[in-house]
Amino acid sequence: MLLELTRWLTQLESLFALFNYITLRGILAALTSLFLSLWLGPAVIRRLAQFKGGQPIRSDGPQSHFSKAGTPTMGGSLILVTVFLSVMLWGDLRNRYVWLVLVVMLGFGAIGWYDDWIKIVRRDPNGLKSRWKYLLQSIFGLAAGLFLWHTADVAAATTFYIPLFKAVALPLAGVGFIAIAYFWIVGFSNAVNLTDGLDGLAIMPTVMVACALGVFAYASGNAVFSSYLQIPQVPGAGELVIICTAIAGAGLGFLWFNTYPAMVFMGDIGALALGAVLGTIAVIVRQELVLVIMGGIFVIETLSVMIQVASFKLTGKRVFRMAPIHHHFELKGWPEPRVIVRFWIITVILVLVGLATLKVR
Repeated sequence: MLLELTRWLTQLESLFALFNYITLRGILAALTSLFLSLWLGPAVIRRLAQFKGGQPIRSDGPQSHFSKAGTPTMGGSLILVTVFLSVMLWGDLRNRYVWLVLVVMLGFGAIGWYDDWIKIVRRDPNGLKSRWKYLLQSIFGLAAGLFLWHTADVAAATTFYIPLFKAVALPLAGVGFIAIAYFWIVGFSNAVNLTDGLDGLAIMPTVMVACALGVFAYASGNAVFSSYLQIPQVPGAGELVIICTAIAGAGLGFLWFNTYPAMVFMGDIGALALGAVLGTIAVIVRQELVLVIMGGIFVIETLSVMIQVASFKLTGKRVFRMAPIHHHFELKGWPEPRVIVRFWIITVILVLVGLATLKVR
């Protein structure tokens, strides 16, 4: 919106041409979403508190969590609103990737909102039935994959790349590409949701991974940088920097209220949406495997649940004291802040490893 205005103003004053630079608009998007979050946060929390429900607390979980009963949830709505407004202000609204990611974010956010609404307002701790949740996620995931396949205008946009190997690239047929897009979008949506179990545990890794994906998006959308770094060039992908930085700003603003002890929880509305956005951006910039590395915490949390369920069904025994794995460490005696910060540190390391793949090719 403001980009179109500045383009018109450039005809009158060349100084406004600065706003054509993605880096400047990315910084402004981050600051806008951050300040909007800090400004709107208290009002949103008061509104959510009126539901008088709060996030359901597992009865078999750590006893330290029982005191959290009644804490307002669905705080992810604050993130989605501020990201959307920031992108509307600073993004190039003629870019198809921007609209795709926004639709995915709002679509998965709507699924999460309905799940949270059932839990909180209707007082049903089970929320939306799993089969219906996965069906709705699958619809949006497949739709996103189909859109990317049919709108791909360069071979690189539908090729599967292996990190560290500059000569290894697998052209994908329609079914293969759509399947990968589906699994990454739906998979990371649920992975972030599983990670969102402690105060600030999910949002900070999301911020860090989003920033790193912004670096990949900028390089992929720039012919010079993509050629120098030998990564796939995807025209138009650079505009995703605005979404990545908006998520970073909104996430830090949300963390202001979500840090231990949390004043508000993210809820499915935020976790499902943000995970799907990360997966979608990774598919667009063709860095699916790099996302697995950088989002390693999300992957580990998901694997811990899968291992726990499989072990119990096959042997009747549990591998972990409780899954997802962050609860395992809590039950081993780690204080909640220690679990959170250590998982953040691990994410920093994994993000740096992911960024290193830009040069190690």
